[in-house]
Amino acid sequence: MAVSRMSVFAVVLVALGAALVAAQDTKPSYSTKYDNLDLEEILRSERLLKNYFNCLMESGPCTPDGLELRKTVPDALKNKCTSCTPKQQVGTERVIRFLIEKYPEQFLKLEKKYDPTGIYRKEYQAEAETRGIKLPAPLA
Repeated sequence: MAVSRMSVFAVVLVALGAALVAAQDTKPSYSTKYDNLDLEEILRSERLLKNYFNCLMESGPCTPDGLELRKTVPDALKNKCTSCTPKQQVGTERVIRFLIEKYPEQFLKLEKKYDPTGIYRKEYQAEAETRGIKLPAPLA
């Protein structure tokens, strides 16, 4: 079960800079073993969200899955999620919408950690807007 929970955050962080990327034609290289998880079940668990948030922020313990996720996020942001599956991209959009609506402060803290210069926000903001996603104002 912990492996499935980690994948939600993988999806979230892949798009941390508010990136909602268009489908890519390249062969995915990120693991697909998390593609069949129940996102809704995971999103309803505040405890799980908090645990993975703390891991990603390096302010709490990490499972091996959390450590793998933390290592993957920078690559996914840098490469516009070209190694994500279409299913991971759909999950990304769902999770980003959820975090912005329910946990905007945590979304912004993760964004600040993984996009400290704001380059990904700038790069992906237009895509977010075309999908009807209104990003919260960045942290100072």
